Amino acid sequence: MFGGVAIMCNGNMALGVIGDRLMVRVGPEAWSAALREPGVSEMDFTGRSMRGMVYVDAVALKGAGLAEWINRGIAFADSLPPK
Repeated sequence: MFGGVAIMCNGNMALGVIGDRLMVRVGPEAWSAALREPGVSEMDFTGRSMRGMVYVDAVALKGAGLAEWINRGIAFADSLPPK
């Protein structure tokens, strides 16, 4: 769909990798707060911002950062009805 690797949970996309960035589905409610975190930017794969999805740069993935972002994406995807 977007030329990268995607991780699905019960048929819902949780996260993926595009180039050297992690793409995380945080959901619309957590989106604004996520954008205020270091190394996080709007996902704009189509040229328009995709509310609820963020790009996470390598700086935010150091230490426990990678596991935290993975868990956030999985938690949101798990909160959705299975497809």
